[in-house]
Amino acid sequence: MMGPKQEAQAALFYEFSLEDHVLQDHLLRSIDRFADLDDIRQYLAEFYSHTGRPSIDPELLIRMLLVGYCFGIRSERRLCEEVHLNLAYRWFCRLDLSDPVPNHSTFSKNRHGRFRESKLLRHLFEKTVARCIADGLVSCQRLAADASLIEADANKQNSTPKKDWDHSTIAPADAPRAVKEYLDVLDDAAFGAASKVDPKFTSHSDPASQWSKEDQKTIWEIVFPTNARKGPAFFSYSTNCLIDTDHSVIVDVEGTRSIRQAEVGSVRTMLDRIKDLHDINPERLIADSGYGSGPMLGWLVDRNIKPHIPVLDKSGRTGGTWSRADFEWDAENNHYICPGGEPHKQFRRNYSDPNRRPTGKGVAKYQALKHTCQACPSKMKCCPNADARKITREEHEGARQIARDIAKTKQYVVSMRLRKKVEMLFAHLKRILGLGRLRLRGPCGANDEFLLAATAQNLRKLAKIFPAPQQTSKA
Repeated sequence: MMGPKQEAQAALFYEFSLEDHVLQDHLLRSIDRFADLDDIRQYLAEFYSHTGRPSIDPELLIRMLLVGYCFGIRSERRLCEEVHLNLAYRWFCRLDLSDPVPNHSTFSKNRHGRFRESKLLRHLFEKTVARCIADGLVSCQRLAADASLIEADANKQNSTPKKDWDHSTIAPADAPRAVKEYLDVLDDAAFGAASKVDPKFTSHSDPASQWSKEDQKTIWEIVFPTNARKGPAFFSYSTNCLIDTDHSVIVDVEGTRSIRQAEVGSVRTMLDRIKDLHDINPERLIADSGYGSGPMLGWLVDRNIKPHIPVLDKSGRTGGTWSRADFEWDAENNHYICPGGEPHKQFRRNYSDPNRRPTGKGVAKYQALKHTCQACPSKMKCCPNADARKITREEHEGARQIARDIAKTKQYVVSMRLRKKVEMLFAHLKRILGLGRLRLRGPCGANDEFLLAATAQNLRKLAKIFPAPQQTSKA
């Protein structure tokens, strides 16, 4: 028999509890156990006035932002609507049914003001990392680093070729916020000073972003495509992540321009920062060949960090002639020995030959005697077009050799498999959290989004490994 038609009837009194209507296995219940936001009011106390109208609770704003980044809600307008309607979101944000939801404009006012001035988002991220360390998710032994391009909120139609862009003519007082931030980071190694090479185009709305192209797919992204554009070039920032490979916990994150020099420099910055903040000094660093330059490898070796990184080596030769790898290095006597057994020395007299001393770029020249090379039966395999063979040795060649020796070990093979965990996090960031394109402009806006996304990923990791205990139903 068909039941009666369901009609909503207004009741005079209601007995309703949010606690009873949020599922016990809801993700937010587990995240709530690890979101330590008790000290936010004390942390921001000096950035509020002692008089005037009471402000919205900053903890409420941060909880709403965490909901948005944990569940891929990119629009703050939509976030306010979802928190207004979703009971689980209200429970996490400590809002009762009758409590109003803040207006979306409140986020911008606080973000560009006290949140950014106090570096609150960096503080929250570091507290999450400290919680992961305290719960045993970070062994501090094997760290992996990589970068991924995130499309900026800019387009080519509103851009100018670099040759037509003169930042000296910009009046900082009349410039938009993103342009002011661009002028502030011109001497920053992560942005303006990262490279002397000018980009092809400069965006008017976000000039600190880099006109770049991501033309190669990672192995993970071939199987699980992300939102990153792989064809035409676009304006972007790079999110640089440093993770512990045990449980893929992000121990640090840094936003830079999308160029290799800035990305490599950010790894040094992050390693120094986690050493100061968390006393983390890893046994090894795992990365791809983009981080395998001589200065970077030398920097790691000086800090007793084993570089599990493919060496960026351009000394190989085409045409079948011997390359530098075919020559044996004799460190004790400071010379190379060719396959024919002849030494290649840097100096052969008591005074230094100006043509053989270091060139000022950290490169030393080693050369055999001319008559020795002329009489050598292997000359056509060594230097067919020169009178004598010359070999150059970079300043950090010792560190490069250490990296080559590590590449022959079984631990290196394991490290190359563990490196894919960084790419998995990037795929999760773009596909699940929806961070394929930035909403905020400027270096500060990009860093704010990267910090919030990394905090959300770490909180989700904690919630997955340590879920909230299930309450048994009463008989």
